[in-house]
Amino acid sequence: MSDYISRLRNLLEQHSDEKTADWSYAYMKEQFAFFGIKAPLRNALFKQFFVENTPPQYSELSDLVWTLWLEPEREFQYFAIELLVKYKKQWTEDIIELFEKMIVHKSWWDSVDYISSSLISLYFKQFPHQIKPITEGWIDTGNMWLQRVCLIFQLSYRQKTDTELMFKYICLLNHSKEFFIQKAIGWALRQHARTDADSVKNFVENTSLAPISKREAMKHIS
Repeated sequence: MSDYISRLRNLLEQHSDEKTADWSYAYMKEQFAFFGIKAPLRNALFKQFFVENTPPQYSELSDLVWTLWLEPEREFQYFAIELLVKYKKQWTEDIIELFEKMIVHKSWWDSVDYISSSLISLYFKQFPHQIKPITEGWIDTGNMWLQRVCLIFQLSYRQKTDTELMFKYICLLNHSKEFFIQKAIGWALRQHARTDADSVKNFVENTSLAPISKREAMKHIS
């Protein structure tokens, strides 16, 4: 495991850029260190690494991912998410425990939204019976980031969106003063409006939403 991460670190260090790293550090509110590798190159390097290195066994995956998550540079967290995607066909129901731990540690919008779109969304498609028990539990935790995921994990579901659940969670969280919750409410509604503009418009007109939520929801509705 340590050799695997060392090889990854060596690859990323070879392509580090101090100027980009400083900009990224500032952009992320000085919370995370960066190698400073822009997304197109970073994705290419990850792809190269996957080709050139023997993948770990699934039994080793959780420990490896968590070790990557604890590394200081943010690119390691991005890599950990991509590594998990590689094993999606082998996921078992209990992998959600790891996903949850990732959401609530080193939390910021970049990792949380990345996990939501690349992991949580797919997980719930594979294990749909887990949607309500897991998300209801996350809503009850009071953790802003878990609650945000409950609002946005269906962004790519389109016609398969559980609108009743989406509207329910929006109503439960509607009085939150957290920017990332208010923004997520608007984002979820705006995205669903692409599929069913009438239901979103009706919901917005009959629900007292925060200004930012309403503005985002109605952005593409005439």
